[in-house]
Amino acid sequence: MKIIKNDEAVSPGKTVSTEDAVSPVIGVILMVAITVILAAVIAAFVFGLAGTTSTSKNVGLTVQANGTDNGFKVTIQGGTDLPTMTNITWSNDGTNFRMFEGNPTTYSVGQVLSTNATTDNTNVRLLIRGTFTDGSQQVLFDRQF
Repeated sequence: MKIIKNDEAVSPGKTVSTEDAVSPVIGVILMVAITVILAAVIAAFVFGLAGTTSTSKNVGLTVQANGTDNGFKVTIQGGTDLPTMTNITWSNDGTNFRMFEGNPTTYSVGQVLSTNATTDNTNVRLLIRGTFTDGSQQVLFDRQF
């Protein structure tokens, strides 16, 4: 920094320049702030504060209404998580889930499941829910007929 002596008066037309600027101080402050923020983000992931994300299961189904009959037919189309599916249930009221006819315990591609509904299949919201070996449950199908 250039020191101005008393005999060098600064007039309005004369500019004073210094060799050092404020930018090194601002640069250091920004670097410290970035380091602190980065350390906080890494600590959040290491200590699990960021939460966990759940993955959705992949099982393909085709659902058909039985025409004028009651109930629905569900054809299993496959999916990467089909081998881990342990149970599949259905509901036409959103609360009471029931097993499919025959209560199957294993599922394969092309398998056809039938609901044993006793009510007409019009104006019904059909929910199909799968249960998997890891204990998770997921809605596989949700549609208003």
